[in-house]
Amino acid sequence: MRPLGPIPDGFEAIDGDLAIDGRTANSLVGDAGDTPLFVYSRTLIAARIARLRSAMPQRLAIHYAVKANSYGALLEFMAAKVDGFDIASGGELAIVAAAGVSAEKVSFAGPGKRDAELEAAIAAGVTINLESLAEAHRALAIAERLGTAPRLAVRVNPDFDLKGSGMKMGGGAKPFGIDAEKVPEVIRTIVKSRAEWRGLHIFAGSQALDAVAIIATQAQTLELAARLADQVGVALPACNLGGGFGIPYFPGDADLDVEAIGSALGESFAALPPLLEGTEFCIELGRWLVGPAGVYLTRIVDRKESHGEVFLVTDGGLHHQLAASGNFGTVVRRNYPVAIASRFGAPVAEEASVVGCLCTPLDRLADKAGFPRGEVGDLVAVFCAGAYGASASPAQFLGQGPAKEMLI
Repeated sequence: MRPLGPIPDGFEAIDGDLAIDGRTANSLVGDAGDTPLFVYSRTLIAARIARLRSAMPQRLAIHYAVKANSYGALLEFMAAKVDGFDIASGGELAIVAAAGVSAEKVSFAGPGKRDAELEAAIAAGVTINLESLAEAHRALAIAERLGTAPRLAVRVNPDFDLKGSGMKMGGGAKPFGIDAEKVPEVIRTIVKSRAEWRGLHIFAGSQALDAVAIIATQAQTLELAARLADQVGVALPACNLGGGFGIPYFPGDADLDVEAIGSALGESFAALPPLLEGTEFCIELGRWLVGPAGVYLTRIVDRKESHGEVFLVTDGGLHHQLAASGNFGTVVRRNYPVAIASRFGAPVAEEASVVGCLCTPLDRLADKAGFPRGEVGDLVAVFCAGAYGASASPAQFLGQGPAKEMLI
């Protein structure tokens, strides 16, 4: 049998049924009307934010990365819990605006921003993290036409990356940000214009579980920010330190020590150079805040055997949970935390693979893992589904359509 990933804390069984915030999976599906269904827990999200606030220095602002989960009800909930939102498209700008998020709390990063997106962001008053000198000139020209002062920051492609990160966003040739040695020219262009200079965005990597690596990267980020400010000779109004905080998905993964990260960052803040003493600092997190608070529920519609192997075929699949299927950046496929929700906590009775309803061998949610015997009608739960599930999966593949979503 192949092991399953660790189920996050905060879940229990009620009469053999998985319970989320005291409500059984079957009752939640009944309220939603059908499966597949994503369920997100307010209680679990609030607890993670509270833990992060307690661990981090008081001056550090917490931003939410919308790309992790852009469900409207969740964004409305997050608006009262975090200090800012980071978006990566004009579409996400419209989504956060619909959720009632103030534009001055929003920053916009991402390569390839179209002129219409830049115009919408400038008109709204969003901070734009510029990804090239050409983008800076386009933004300034649009702002001049609109007769307004844009809020502009520079996204830096640092000379380092986040060691052990799932996706490296800095170091070497990258489509993201401006190479560190070219940043001073862009800053001078902004400062000489009518724009409001809003500082730096430095993001080196994502999905790291090594606190020591994150601590080292944050220290390098602060050193780079100070060096760039010194080269230009202007104070840095704000600095986004990026994120990178990972969550345990796979067998053997351990929880990230955010308390150690916060302690080290506090020491760094106590020794800042003069040009950074008045800087507003933030980190942007998506996965760490909401990932463990989400569960994907899908129903077994067929049970079959082929050459001695058991397959539990569900009405969901990779079109909603691309990452759990192993098709979202992982090199070697490993099992996410998955359980038979209708028999939660029951002993292992068989080896089975949980597969989806798509006509592709890639549609596999759990591979040869140990489960209680699953029957047609039972619910299957995929955990760690609060981030990069519905927002990062090909919902329209084979005409299947999106899953239902629910914030409880």
